[in-house]
Formats: sequence, C-alpha cells, structure tokens
Amino acid sequence: MRIAITGGTGFVGSNLAAALARAGHEPVLIARHARSSLGFLTHAIGLDDPALLASAFAGCEAVAHCAGINRETGSQTYQRVHVEGTRHVVAAAKAAGVKRIALTSFLRARPDCASPYHESKWAAEELVRHSGLTFTILKAGVIYGKGDHMVDHLTRAFLTFPVFGLVGYGAPRVRPAAVADVTGILLAALVEGKLAGKSVAVLGPDEMTLPQAVRRVAEVVGKVPPMLRLPVAFHYGLAWFAEKVMTTPMTSLAQVRMLTEGVVDPLPWADELPDDLKPATPFSDATIRAALPPLKRFGTGDLVCARRAGRKGPKPQLLGG
Repeated sequence: MRIAITGGTGFVGSNLAAALARAGHEPVLIARHARSSLGFLTHAIGLDDPALLASAFAGCEAVAHCAGINRETGSQTYQRVHVEGTRHVVAAAKAAGVKRIALTSFLRARPDCASPYHESKWAAEELVRHSGLTFTILKAGVIYGKGDHMVDHLTRAFLTFPVFGLVGYGAPRVRPAAVADVTGILLAALVEGKLAGKSVAVLGPDEMTLPQAVRRVAEVVGKVPPMLRLPVAFHYGLAWFAEKVMTTPMTSLAQVRMLTEGVVDPLPWADELPDDLKPATPFSDATIRAALPPLKRFGTGDLVCARRAGRKGPKPQLLGG
C-alpha cells in the first residue's frame, strides 16, 4: 500500500515511514527539507501548492498529515502551515483520488482560547472533519522517542544549566506516549481503515506530574540538577527569547502554554481508543534510555546567527503534530 506522509522527515513522520516500510508498505515523504538518507521516495515540497501535492499523492491510497510547527518563524506561520497547509492537503488528496486521511493534532486543540497554536490546530481538525474524506484525527498529548523534542531538550538542559526551572507553581500532569504506539494507531487507521470518522485521544498509560516526568529523565541521564519552580511569566519570556535566537528553541511559547495547562484531558472532546490500540508502553527507565539522543549541551551552534554565519547547526524541524 502506498501512503503519503506530510512532515515525512519530522519526528512522527519519519517513525511512521519506518513502521510502514517494516510492514511491507511504500511510504512517500513530503517535506520542505528533504533528507535522502531516509531511503524513501521523498518530494522536497511544502504545503503551499495543491497541484504539486496532488502530483506527489498520485497512486497513494492514504495520506498521513503529520506536518506542523510549534513556533512561527518568517513565512511559516500557524495560519499558513496548520490551516492553509491542511486546506491544500485536503484539496490535493481529493484531486489525486485519495480516499483516506489521518491527521496528527494536539490533545487540547480548541477554538477561542487565545493561543494561535491551539486555535490553528483546531481549524485544521475541522477542515479534515468536513473534507468528505474518510478521516481519523489523533489528538495526541506528549509523544516521546528517539529524535523527539521532549527527551532531547530535557537532556541537553540538564547538561547545560546548573538548575532546571519548572513551569509555574502548580503540578500540571502529563501522560507521555511512546512514538511506536502512536505510529501503531496511525497504521491501524491508514492501512486497516480502523477509527474512521473518529477524533481519538492519544495518551500514554502512565500519568504523572511534570516534575516527576522531568526527574525521571534526569535520573536516567545521570545528572539531576536542582529544580526550581519559576513563574509562568518567566517561562514565557524565556520561550520568546529562545524563539528569536535559536534555530530549534529549547522551549516555545506554545509549549509553555501546553505545560501550564497539563496534557492529560482532551479539549473540547475526543473519542476513546479501543483497548487494543491504547498506548501501552510505560514511561520507564528502559524506554527513556532508548529515546536518549547523543549527550551534548546547548551551544553556539544552536543559534540562528551561527547558521547565518555558515556554521553547522540543527535545521528547523517540521513536527509530527
């Protein structure tokens, strides 16, 4: 089965491509920053041109729409990527004769909440729900695994700073879901046609406070810095600054909003997954260890100015949801 994946070189998209290939299917990757090292057919295009997308979708039976951003930069705004990009993906899928689409969204995406990220993800959901295509929407919480932002950025923060600042004075809760479980749900939707017409909450089996999750990762890394609760306003300021100066921010404004709210309850609603598709991988020392990146600190190579000067730094990533 041939399946197109937008954001195909991002975290969720690349893991989905590998899972599809292992199951004997043919992934077709759509990505602005193509990487031939993945070994799959890749179209180096964005989401701006429905005609180009339709050409890339030709011969595909389904589309996994995993492209997304967690901060705005230049022309890559939430409106352009999440809303207009999704509108173009839907139009292209129809033009190419694709019948099935799965969208990776956010657990608490909703309208009228004063967060451009949340509102744009909800608008994308609504476009897919009313597309006329057979759809499944994954309203995912925190996803972790090799190549993620969560474990990667926590690890680098532990190695870089003498203390770790926790978000606010409350105890927001999280239920981290392993990326392998998330791709399993996508495969069931895209290949087997399960969950048609559903908007499902995707949450891991272990619920904990954010400080507990942070400490668990720190203990696996072997470096547990003092942890201080800092005002939410401080974290918004830090995120604003990081978005301005870093190619891939250590934290973003959208992420601060997510963590302030907690990531365990879907808004405004979500369908429940059947038992056989509920994420079951524990957020354990073993699974965290498997997700660890090469250990390194944040440094000058992470700065926008380093890239502009021609120095090697990480490329901005399209997220998987």
